Amino acid sequence: MPVMPKRSFDEFVALMTTLRGPKGCPWDRKQTFESLKPFIVEEAYEVVDAIDRGERHALAEELGDFLLQVVFVAELAREEGSFDIDDVITTIHEKLVRRHPHVFGDVEAKDAEQVLVNWEKLKNEERKAENKSVLAGVPQSLPALLKASRLTEKAARVGFDWRRAEDVFAKIDEEIGELREAIDAKDPRKIHDEVGDLLFSIANIARKLGVSAEEALQSSNRKFTSRFESMERAVRTEGRNLDQLTLEQMDSLWDEAKAAERA
Repeated sequence: MPVMPKRSFDEFVALMTTLRGPKGCPWDRKQTFESLKPFIVEEAYEVVDAIDRGERHALAEELGDFLLQVVFVAELAREEGSFDIDDVITTIHEKLVRRHPHVFGDVEAKDAEQVLVNWEKLKNEERKAENKSVLAGVPQSLPALLKASRLTEKAARVGFDWRRAEDVFAKIDEEIGELREAIDAKDPRKIHDEVGDLLFSIANIARKLGVSAEEALQSSNRKFTSRFESMERAVRTEGRNLDQLTLEQMDSLWDEAKAAERA
């Protein structure tokens, strides 16, 4: 396979400008900030998927796709006169220097934990100057479970947190009790709220235990998918589908899939 010549970042930016230009691509020229939003989210997830698979070549490609979204949005902003890609780079460059006084200043940080403490103090000072909430940096569009984790993490960094993981278990038990009460009362709105409160508490206990709730649930999703597909394969070898089995038969196949997974 021939080796492709290396391209510079400036060349890439110029390419995007051409694609958006009068003689460029009709599809690229049609895009707006709003129309690019789903692509930005999708490409971010594809980067994460490539990391999870451990496929470095795929990761390089997915990072390129994600970078395209950054450059694309910056080009739209340049065209309307808001900012350009140089402003994007300058902003993050200055922020990193400002928030790393242990590297570029005289502040000491002996370990990663101290770096996070210093980082949060600096961000809090910036928010105070701008009259922003501690929670302001959590994107509204984050998936709900990840957002719950980030919200409680932000609050914990200013001291609003359970002292022990055991205290969160008590809260989970309380939320389960309230959910049961809502179910007994046959109150759909209350059931909705209590399910949300229970999930929020689960995200809290995961954080207290040092577990990423989002990654833990994704792992469970993968296990469920693998076992379910194993059940489907087993049934299809007999010329049948799962909906032709009883629940007891499906439970038996599920147990077989779990056993094979452990083996």
